[in-house]
Amino acid sequence: MSTSRSQLYRFARDLGNIEAFEHGYRRGGLNGGIEGEAERYVRRMIYREGNRQINHVVRAVGLGPHRR
Repeated sequence: MSTSRSQLYRFARDLGNIEAFEHGYRRGGLNGGIEGEAERYVRRMIYREGNRQINHVVRAVGLGPHRR
C-alpha cells in the first residue's frame, strides 16, 4: 500500500509529465511531446533500477534502513 507521501510524489511526477508533454519539452530543445515522454519514461526506469541496486548493496552491508 502506498503512503500518502509516495502518492504526493507520484502526483507531482504525473503533473510534471503532463506539463512537459503540453509544452513539448525535450532535452535538446522543443520537439514533439511523444519523444520527450518516451525519453522521460526510459530515464525513470534506469534511475529506479539503479536505486534498487544501490539500496540492496547498502542494506547488505548493514548501513541502510531495514525493510519492515
